[in-house]
Amino acid sequence: MRKWLMGPVIVAGFIGAAIGAGLPALTAIAAPNSAAEKRAETFRQLELFAEIVAKAQANYVTEFDEGEAIEAAIDGMLASLDPHSSYLDPDDFKDMQAQTSGEYGGLGIEVTAQDGFVKVVSPMDGTPASRAGIKSADFLTAIDGKSIVGLTLNDAVKQMRGAVGSSISVTVVREGVEPFDVTLTREVIRPEVVKVKAVGDVGYLRITTFNEQTVKALDKGLEQVRREVKGPMKGLVLDLRDNPGGLLDASIEVSSRFLNGGEVVSTRGRREADVERYNARRVNRFPDLPIVVLTNQGSASAAEIVAGALQDRGRAVVLGATTFGKGSVQTVIPLGPNKGAMRLTTSRYYTPSGKSIQGAGIEPNFEVAQVRLTDKEVTEIKTRAARYSEAALPHALENDQGVERKPPHVPADMPPAEYKGEDYQLDKAVELIRAGKAKVVKAVAAATPAPQEAATPATP
Repeated sequence: MRKWLMGPVIVAGFIGAAIGAGLPALTAIAAPNSAAEKRAETFRQLELFAEIVAKAQANYVTEFDEGEAIEAAIDGMLASLDPHSSYLDPDDFKDMQAQTSGEYGGLGIEVTAQDGFVKVVSPMDGTPASRAGIKSADFLTAIDGKSIVGLTLNDAVKQMRGAVGSSISVTVVREGVEPFDVTLTREVIRPEVVKVKAVGDVGYLRITTFNEQTVKALDKGLEQVRREVKGPMKGLVLDLRDNPGGLLDASIEVSSRFLNGGEVVSTRGRREADVERYNARRVNRFPDLPIVVLTNQGSASAAEIVAGALQDRGRAVVLGATTFGKGSVQTVIPLGPNKGAMRLTTSRYYTPSGKSIQGAGIEPNFEVAQVRLTDKEVTEIKTRAARYSEAALPHALENDQGVERKPPHVPADMPPAEYKGEDYQLDKAVELIRAGKAKVVKAVAAATPAPQEAATPATP
């Protein structure tokens, strides 16, 4: 079974948690004590559910598809556990497998559900969504003029999918502007997972996602950036902004390119024995080169693993904004022929120092905003909720170490009013390297932190 670290949903490839549908409210009964009593109570509840389905079908104002209703109940049951557990029907399961291979059809946009709305985590580079100007934190409220507010994420995403070459109109709600419509043409998504360039004597490498193609593309990118930088390379900028994550294995391999062995991440599940530690392979390509990792609120899961590992191990400094804060691991469990699969949260992950970032995110060493806040935004920022983070999602897991995300605040460094450049965070990262402030501690094997007991849910 493959380990996943993805939080958001990639439209037209991967269907995630369906928010909003759920099992009917069940009669409150005193908690059973023995295992036999618990099993008997489960069967009673299932009988109640079957009775409700039958009575609804017999008495509802119109006939409905019982299969769809039961599937919605399964979706709702799993979504009530946490925002990343979900049911994948056979078609969705195939789409997910295609998406991890690195090529699939769709719009190229990662979304999640929040308060009955579909919220954009980030558009993928070079895709219809990116070219149309859709941005992180946008809300999508209608498709082809028909409202999707209140739909499950599963249903909303299915409406966004369609034949390659067909068009779709999406209504976008963005803070501070009037709602507007965007027309997108569906296409085969072949994400360019790694981009490189030389910024003078500094190398720049951007990773957009963590799939089966990432490591191979990264190795090619590292060789390319060596060639493109003229003269000795002073440092490397690793851009993980708006990277929604992906496969756990890919995050370990990416970290290995910058660490000389030692721990990258540990995962801890429901039982004390469910502890796994993942170490970097000894393939460090730039052992003494200063590295700055760029992050923002769209950096999630696998991207946070890499940023947290390099930061904790003293191998890189992190610059930008606090990350999304997804500190859980999902396992995809096939359910048999023509039954699809279940994506279930099975463990939490911890950085090499033993820190959980669930809900809290990775805080940068240097907090730098990408755009300058207006006077109105500065005035209002302290009254705004932290709406764009893992902690804001319905049923999000709590941080088992009690760590909370910092409340909204004015960033320590913002572009000055006269700034005319294109990427302020990248400019500051390059400046940091050239000034010798991207402190490097030569990578050594990390000390293994003492195991910490994971939160233990009640036994079903």
